[in-house]
Amino acid sequence: MSIKGKKVGDRPEREVRARINHEIDCKEVRLIDEDGSQVGVVPVRDALARSEAAGLDLVELSAAADPPVCRIMDFGKFRYEQSKKQQEAKKKQTVIEVKEIKLRPKTEKHDLEFKIKNIKKFLQQKNKVKITLRFRGREIVYADTLGMEVLNKVVEELKDDAVILQSPKMEGRQMAMFVGPKS
Repeated sequence: MSIKGKKVGDRPEREVRARINHEIDCKEVRLIDEDGSQVGVVPVRDALARSEAAGLDLVELSAAADPPVCRIMDFGKFRYEQSKKQQEAKKKQTVIEVKEIKLRPKTEKHDLEFKIKNIKKFLQQKNKVKITLRFRGREIVYADTLGMEVLNKVVEELKDDAVILQSPKMEGRQMAMFVGPKS
């Protein structure tokens, strides 16, 4: 369900928010001036006067410190740089998806080769692949023989491209295994 273009459960982007100028409500602060050099512990009034004289903002960087650390800087520029850093970090993130390929014990040779080709394509995209072998009706009797034989063929074909993350395991009426890309 979506409301005005947003999905339920989506969190808004966290905005970089620090207390600035008159929002700082303590008696003394450890001050860093606009050049980056430490001035020392000064009363908030003096720090605000210095920032106003420089035409910049007094920004609280570390509220947890005792006394809090404040810096004289352009707050708009600070927020812009922080948002750029967040975007850059988000860009460098890699999302690994798990793709699934479903087989049957009696899948023909050509179809099996086609599915193996798709598995290789997924592995080249750095995705993990879940290979599921489904058994219907009385086929479940052949899970240990015919089923393992099919999965061994797949593993043999993928030995150069993939690493087995989880060996074949029965899950109800299907056998599943996971493979991942070689590093």
